[in-house]
Amino acid sequence: MIILGVILAVAGFLLGIPLLVTLGIIVAVIGVILMVAGSAGHAVGGRRHYY
Repeated sequence: MIILGVILAVAGFLLGIPLLVTLGIIVAVIGVILMVAGSAGHAVGGRRHYY
């Protein structure tokens, strides 16, 4: 999700579409939150590890 968010943000920036930039940042932040929760030992979506 982090990589997808970065790709969306860069594509939105290059194409001049602010909606893609916003969605990319949101997806990247959600990916980071899930990664931190998974590495802290919390089960994310029923899985012990998220990646």
